Amino acid sequence: MSAAIVGIGATDFSKDSGRSELQLAAEAVRAALSDAGLQPSDVDGLVSFTMDTNAEIAVARELGIPELTFFSRVHYGGGAACATVQQAAMAVETGAAKVVVCYRAFNERSGHRFGQVQTAAAANIDNSWSYPMGLGTPAAMVAMFARRYMHEYGATSEDFGRIAVIDRKHAATNPHAWFHNRPITLEEHQASRWIAEPLHLLDCCQETDGGVALVVTSAERARDLPNKPAHIKAATQGSGIDQFTMTSYYRDDLTRLPEMGVVARGLWEKSGIGPSDVDVAVLYDHFTPFVLVQLEELGFCGRGEAKDFVASGALELDGMLPLNPHGGQLGEAYLHGMNGIAEGVRQVRGTAVNQVGGVEHVLVTAGTGVPTSGLVLGQG
Repeated sequence: MSAAIVGIGATDFSKDSGRSELQLAAEAVRAALSDAGLQPSDVDGLVSFTMDTNAEIAVARELGIPELTFFSRVHYGGGAACATVQQAAMAVETGAAKVVVCYRAFNERSGHRFGQVQTAAAANIDNSWSYPMGLGTPAAMVAMFARRYMHEYGATSEDFGRIAVIDRKHAATNPHAWFHNRPITLEEHQASRWIAEPLHLLDCCQETDGGVALVVTSAERARDLPNKPAHIKAATQGSGIDQFTMTSYYRDDLTRLPEMGVVARGLWEKSGIGPSDVDVAVLYDHFTPFVLVQLEELGFCGRGEAKDFVASGALELDGMLPLNPHGGQLGEAYLHGMNGIAEGVRQVRGTAVNQVGGVEHVLVTAGTGVPTSGLVLGQG
């Protein structure tokens, strides 16, 4: 691709922002444009999530963006994160727009909490199969998947907990993270209360108020902007066979995420690299078990081998595949994966708080259990 991310911006991450979601979106977009050395008048495209309450035209009005020639939204919650960048890049490459901003902003802790039972969601045809059985929250839905994975491959709650420990370790040294200076031990993970067995509280991502925005433009224009660009080497979406939303229980194998397999094949083909070329992995970590399965779907280890891969220390900052140096959604903030893309940009720039040395390629994934998306970001 000949497009790049040239600006990143975010609000503070909190549990009670005290601002409207529109104000959060405007703050994040303004910060991203400032980082890119651009003005609202330079923007002619906006992309967000269908779940975002902030209409593109409202964001444009608030910021003084005069005209839009491209605006789009992506479905499936956190699965949309990397796809917003994909759509922005396609708009730039086809000439539909010259400068596109991707944004996501919400009061997910003080306002509408996605982790709660949603009565209206029971009417959705996908959910109607599982809500009557008591699977009315994302944690409960993932717990069903996790239990089968444990049965098939001998994984344990401790194996899931190691992901939480790594993320919180990295968040502890990130001043922007909600859990800055608050690492956890595996023993603390095991002692945390059950949410839906086999998931403990510390297997589940936090709820966050805040916003994140990213600026995408052409690689050619990026050369004249103040900060080092993160070139979009590949961007893909994926939906797998017998796909449901969080409850794809009717597949022959319940221990896989084939939609992430679709994304993986597309990323490796389009970028011309493979798993061994990835220097940093920013993997969507709303629930710890899905991080293990992503490692397998993406080709970093074989089926059922992720627990041993994690236990080997491979995901530490000095390991072969550093995971979520910002702390992830478990440690930094839950912004539907957009803060992970921002971390990918920082790693390419060399400006991250927990900077990994010699970064050429960063892999970023979006939400799992739903149709999803992914990115490979890299040097020019």
